Amino acid sequence: MEDTLQITINKTLQSRVQNLDYNNIQFAREYSDHMLVTDFKGGEWENPEIIPYGNLSLSPANPAIHYGQSIFEGLKAYKHANGKISIFRPKANYNRMNVSAKRMVMPHIPEEIFMDGLTELLRLDQKWVPDVDGTSLYIRPFLFATDEFIGVRPSQDYKFMIITTPVGAYYSKPVKVKVETHYTRAVKGGTGYAKTAGNYAASLYPAMLAQKDGYDQLIWTDGQNHELIEESGTMNIMFILNDALVTAPTGDTILDGITRDSVLTLAKDWGMKVEERPLSVKEMVEGLESGALKEAFGVGTAATIAHIEVIASDGIDYKLDESGRVFSQKMLKALTDIRLGLAEDKFGWNYYI
Repeated sequence: MEDTLQITINKTLQSRVQNLDYNNIQFAREYSDHMLVTDFKGGEWENPEIIPYGNLSLSPANPAIHYGQSIFEGLKAYKHANGKISIFRPKANYNRMNVSAKRMVMPHIPEEIFMDGLTELLRLDQKWVPDVDGTSLYIRPFLFATDEFIGVRPSQDYKFMIITTPVGAYYSKPVKVKVETHYTRAVKGGTGYAKTAGNYAASLYPAMLAQKDGYDQLIWTDGQNHELIEESGTMNIMFILNDALVTAPTGDTILDGITRDSVLTLAKDWGMKVEERPLSVKEMVEGLESGALKEAFGVGTAATIAHIEVIASDGIDYKLDESGRVFSQKMLKALTDIRLGLAEDKFGWNYYI
């Protein structure tokens, strides 16, 4: 593609933002006026376009539908009290998306397409960024195969897009989770570390079974012996155990979460003892029974910090004391204040539009 990125902008004739109720925003139910679209054809990226949000026309032989060659990211934009708009750590998402692309045999996305396209899209749709407490603009970049060919091989052509949607809280209350010891989210050598569609499709059935039993999410364990804690549904999972912050190390079965990294960075900066190590289900249960495990919470872009109130293991529900959420509440406030420009952004995480 050319050295100078050109973005064609085709504005909608009629904005829908006036229909948005900023005080009653559900998660990902309404989508902003525009979307970014660009294609990879003949081994090269075409110049991107920003066009009105709308449906796509795809071949029935699209290999993303048949063979799941599709990846995505999730990040958020925030409106500050002074009217400025910032995106939280978009370059980290950009880098992780290309890690996923490599694993799924997809083309490397140029930084200027991702970052410049994202910037122009949010400038155009900045009125869609809500400023009510607990709300933000969720940003979904995604890349999928577009060949018209039914055959098990990497596609030759691809489409990269970014859509956005105003959101409220992903979890409206603390969650109940269940340790999964039969079904597997990811195995060594697999695609667990890539943010690819098939990982989430495979999790739907066991998650549905858990929800029928009254739980919101699962705690996934290692695929070989189901003895080690990995992550929890839509989130990485962390514990306060013996006054240390404990979480599983990243690897080929665990997503390298941006919020996870942010929490660990802040905790270390505060002088907190941080342990990135394997945590067994047995050790977790012993901590719950003895009181050594004081907090459990999920961390992710959608949820930020999701307090866990119940952990079920081996048919027993272990309830965590709400009054014990000292660290996770402090962390949630710290991340929120940084994102909204209310606290020092010493790590340069906010990217301003």
